[in-house]
Amino acid sequence: MAGEAGTSAADTTNGNGRVPRVPKYYRLKRHLLEMTQTLPPGTPVPPERALAAEFDTSRTTVRQALQELVVEGRLERIQGKGTFVAKPKVAQALQLTSYTEDMRAQGLEPTSQLLDIGYVTADDRLAGLLDIRPGGRVLRIERLRLANSEPMAIETTHLSAKRFPALRRNLVRHNSLYAALAEVYGVRLAEAEETIETSLATPREAGLLGTDVGLPMLLLSRHSLDTTGEPVEWVRSVYRGDRYKFVARLQRPGD
Repeated sequence: MAGEAGTSAADTTNGNGRVPRVPKYYRLKRHLLEMTQTLPPGTPVPPERALAAEFDTSRTTVRQALQELVVEGRLERIQGKGTFVAKPKVAQALQLTSYTEDMRAQGLEPTSQLLDIGYVTADDRLAGLLDIRPGGRVLRIERLRLANSEPMAIETTHLSAKRFPALRRNLVRHNSLYAALAEVYGVRLAEAEETIETSLATPREAGLLGTDVGLPMLLLSRHSLDTTGEPVEWVRSVYRGDRYKFVARLQRPGD
């Protein structure tokens, strides 16, 4: 394990025939990645001081290599305990299903913590998304989503209060929002437009998700319609970028 990682053929030249300079931290990062790929999740990584001595480099270089692996979800840093090999990311298919259905399909046990529920006033954008008048009442539901007791996402859902009267009370009797919509209101989702972007964890998000401030997050916005084409919900979800990846099956359009 001692010594700097070697240079592969892919590192020797660039498009101009010149030898590109590979930063020392990147060579160390690649070597650590190769090493940890063969280790089971939860295996501790040697401390920065030991790695710096073993690879004859500075702790700053080691810290940068480890931080990038943490951001990519390869390693996990636990405050006060050290750095460990991370569990594989949850691979979720992009489809119109509930969080509960998605997690159970992965063999994980989903749970939710209600962070906030109440009514807000629709601005022009939200009114347009829910097909209500500006200033109308909207039920806003914010939940912390967990899988096997591990925080995964913060989900904020908006629905028309007029279309779904007493939904706040009915949610208590149903584990799933989609189940409540179907069983109580006869509304079933049929299609949705989903946008995926990246964002950085705010202090509040980092605290709820048990991660570092500034860690890359996956920001999802979903606008769902029912079987009649009427808007049902607008959802904003923040997923941990180090624990999640989304998978889509693509096909070429027919003639």
